[in-house]
Amino acid sequence: MKTLGIGFEERAHIFGGGYGKNQHFQAFSPSAMVPCLVDDLGAVWDSLAIAETLAETHPNVWPQDKLARRYARSACAEMHSGFSALRNQCTMTVGQRIRLHDINDDLRANIERLEALWTYGFDNFGGPWLAGEKFTAVDAFFAPVAFRWQTYGFSIGERSEAYLQRLLMLEGMTEWQELALKEDFRDWDHELDAKNVGIITHDYRVPLHDRT
Repeated sequence: MKTLGIGFEERAHIFGGGYGKNQHFQAFSPSAMVPCLVDDLGAVWDSLAIAETLAETHPNVWPQDKLARRYARSACAEMHSGFSALRNQCTMTVGQRIRLHDINDDLRANIERLEALWTYGFDNFGGPWLAGEKFTAVDAFFAPVAFRWQTYGFSIGERSEAYLQRLLMLEGMTEWQELALKEDFRDWDHELDAKNVGIITHDYRVPLHDRT
């Protein structure tokens, strides 16, 4: 929404309470999970549903070309429901740098599938974004992958690396990172996940004792 110039008010709520049980999220999200978009008609509480809802009034959410739009929707759906090894083994942590103990077959297969999926987009729609010249919803769905790549440093092809760098340079991404580094609270389940998968080499976050 930031990259496409769609106005909204962002409200942050602290994690806690377990998957689908977060008491802070239950107040506004029927699934007790985020992201959740709330407008005059009520809540839309799933990222793919949010993209489709936005597209009803903002035609630039999806590519205008029919074939590119098919690809974009398919790639979004695949990211939305798949890549479990990447999600589970590379927990989301923007402010840390972690050297993985190893990359097992499942994680390697996920990385290879990312490369194949992106290469299809570049080859068929010309880049620099996945579905052509303009940033669309499909790129937003892979924005968390860019942060995971930055955090864990897994190897990926040259074109894919350039694409991930392009994502990281977006204004919305740099703002996301700046805000993440300023968070002075921790989700301890995620902290443990990060320690279990590798060696933490850097932590750029505000220390817990520093509340400035």
